[in-house]
Amino acid sequence: MNASSTATSFDHLREWIGRTERRVDTVTAAPLAGLAATLDRADAEPLPGAPMAPLAHWLFFLPVARQSEIGADGHPQRGGFMPPVALPRRMWAGSRLTFHHALNVGDEMLRNSTITKVDAKTGRSGALVFVTVRHEITSAAGLALTEEHDIVYRDHPVQGADAPPPAQAPTDAAFSRGVVPDPVLLFRYSALTFNAHRIHYDRPYATGVEGYPGLIVHGPLIATLLIDLVRRELPAARICGFEFKAASPLFDTHPFNVCGRLETHEAGGGVALWASNHEGALAMHARAELA
Repeated sequence: MNASSTATSFDHLREWIGRTERRVDTVTAAPLAGLAATLDRADAEPLPGAPMAPLAHWLFFLPVARQSEIGADGHPQRGGFMPPVALPRRMWAGSRLTFHHALNVGDEMLRNSTITKVDAKTGRSGALVFVTVRHEITSAAGLALTEEHDIVYRDHPVQGADAPPPAQAPTDAAFSRGVVPDPVLLFRYSALTFNAHRIHYDRPYATGVEGYPGLIVHGPLIATLLIDLVRRELPAARICGFEFKAASPLFDTHPFNVCGRLETHEAGGGVALWASNHEGALAMHARAELA
């Protein structure tokens, strides 16, 4: 299928552009304590008024589809707010976030979401559909967080086709941390985010149905580990922005590294971040902006 026919076959999905969803939630302590434990942090108990860690908002506004509404891959069946893309693989490709002010334990939150873009194209692996959702989270103090969330849908790889080699990660890290993505870590993060996608915990499904070599490490978990690295290395810094883009998957079959270095003033003065696999290939690149 060429790019023109791919765009035509998915043209109806553009009708979802402009769709909105409104969700409400409250910042509670238990998920924040669970995330700190999963990240192996010795944080103080999150008492009322304590600030939420960056990216911990992903523990709230969770999808609560009924069991009868779950698809074969563990995701909620498609349609409704998100477009019903008829491609089997779905991944979190990246996000761009601005942290306007802190959200604290006890805050009531409102999230307004809008589908801003739906694009279709043909890549080396076949048909691709990209969906961008803009989220705005507000509290009583006003707009707290803005996020653009990129989702990509793709087909199963062609049998016997060679995957393009991943790019090599930078080698000039100023600080890094090794991560062992064992099934317990992946299960705990799935539980915290109520994510039933089977590629993260069901090895027979991940390897036998989707053809992966092992369980896949969640993209948002990798991003959270990257921003956690900044919090460990620069504990006094305030993170006011963050962006990341997935480059290649990580699996539970090998450890991986999260790495970073301070940028020069000319480059913006933020923190350049990346995750690399056991062979030094780039899995995710990111940047944290400091206030």
